[in-house]
Amino acid sequence: MAPPSLVIADGTLEALKWLGLFLMTIDHVNKYLFNGTCPAAFAAGRLALPIFVMVLAYNLARPNSLARGVYRRTAGRLLTFGVLATPAFLALGGLVAGAYPLNILFTLLVATVVIQLLDCDRPVAAVIAFGIGGALVEFWWPAIGLCVVVWLYARRSSWTCLVLGIVCCASLQVINGNAWALAAIPVFLIAMHWKLTMRRRRWVFQAYYPLHLMAICLIRIPMAKAGYLFL
Repeated sequence: MAPPSLVIADGTLEALKWLGLFLMTIDHVNKYLFNGTCPAAFAAGRLALPIFVMVLAYNLARPNSLARGVYRRTAGRLLTFGVLATPAFLALGGLVAGAYPLNILFTLLVATVVIQLLDCDRPVAAVIAFGIGGALVEFWWPAIGLCVVVWLYARRSSWTCLVLGIVCCASLQVINGNAWALAAIPVFLIAMHWKLTMRRRRWVFQAYYPLHLMAICLIRIPMAKAGYLFL
């Protein structure tokens, strides 16, 4: 028997995106303004990445995405706003080294490119993009792998994809230092049974990401003048 198909109402999917934005904002405020002093905010923020990844994968798995140019448009937006977010992302610091790794929009960009290559029946190129791209972006290969597996599962549910998805999500523990990312799985299972009515807001996530980083940068200026030290 195959596992249940992944079917989520459009309004519910939009609500999940807003939930991800809320959790991401809490995490970034805690990290960049309060030096990560709130463990609960950090734990809640670990759900944001898997939620964003799953929402993206589900949207890319819609019928005729390749023919309708969905991959190309999505990749273009992610690249544009990823570049716009880079100055603030670098200014806030906390990176592994210098400008490394690239921000989360580039993570989603690499995942989109890998999925497009798979949909174009170019598995070798997809593996190369996965290997190289995953080494350059936030959350590395587990995030990209999770996106690809959810896309495959949404196209055709299978136990293999389900297990691989859990493995990818659990692998984020190596990066996060905890297993809270796994909490995104029951969130999605619940979402499958809720049919919410919510209007879709295009480009909200992509535009919000650089804007909220810039806002945090501006907020830090008076805090720094008041003597607050940022780690």
